[in-house]
Amino acid sequence: MNMPKAADAAPLDDEMLVMDVADIFRRAIDIPLDSRPRADAALIERLRTLYLQSGIEVSDQVFGEGLAALSEGRFVYAPRRGLATGLAQLYASRLQWGRPVGAAFLVLAIVCVGYFFGYRPYEAAQAEQARIELTQTLPAKMDALYDAIFNDTKVQTASDEAATLREQGKEAAGKGDRAGAESAIADLTALRNQLEETYTLKIVDTDGVKPGFWTFPPNNSEATNYYIVVEAVDGTGNVLSIPITSEDTGVTQTVSRWAIQVPQSVYDSVMADKQDDGSIQHNLVGFKQDGFTDVDYLIPVLGGALTQW
Repeated sequence: MNMPKAADAAPLDDEMLVMDVADIFRRAIDIPLDSRPRADAALIERLRTLYLQSGIEVSDQVFGEGLAALSEGRFVYAPRRGLATGLAQLYASRLQWGRPVGAAFLVLAIVCVGYFFGYRPYEAAQAEQARIELTQTLPAKMDALYDAIFNDTKVQTASDEAATLREQGKEAAGKGDRAGAESAIADLTALRNQLEETYTLKIVDTDGVKPGFWTFPPNNSEATNYYIVVEAVDGTGNVLSIPITSEDTGVTQTVSRWAIQVPQSVYDSVMADKQDDGSIQHNLVGFKQDGFTDVDYLIPVLGGALTQW
């Protein structure tokens, strides 16, 4: 089969030529449509030559209308705007945004499930547990400790102190003050332990440790305070650690040795006993009995104590 010659090609009507000219000019001039000047004569002549080579003769009117159509934006596809168009474009680009959005929704779903079915129930359980402890468990501990103290004590002051601590602790628990309630329980426990302790208070008689010392009071350099160093020993010979409040700092520390203030006569007697043969013969200071809070002293004491010297 022979291809038709250029002269035998199907003729284009003027409207189609105008469209073709506008399209060629749009592709040939790479600047925005709204700022394009008229095509120069050289470009028109080159285009005219292309048409003639195809057997098409284009008039100057067609070129003019093509340039006019180009400047007016005719024959240019302008997509419709609107919700339907936007949704259609969104759907058409789903392969681009689908996976990231899907992953984000998956993460959000996991977070929501974890929050509503994990954290929220856990938080509610914790709150309920705290409520039960403040309204039931901690007050019950206070009652049990108070009963133990009341039944064990042999002094009214311990019973009265326990009653005050229990009242303060329950008041704190009723206000939701867990720290205050636990502090009351700690004080009640310490009081119960103090009542249950039994030991003998002795002067420390160990090589390298002075059994006594003297010092000047912080607020009176003309006076002198005398102390002997003591320790608490239980029935099996073990040295106990006892909470002692130091008179110089007001701080309570649990120590195995501490110093108690005594008259000078007692201090002199202890030091003389030590110097006699290197051992203290009369080392008993007092006894702590079950049910009592204080030591029954066998020697005169002045009430002060030091935990560091």
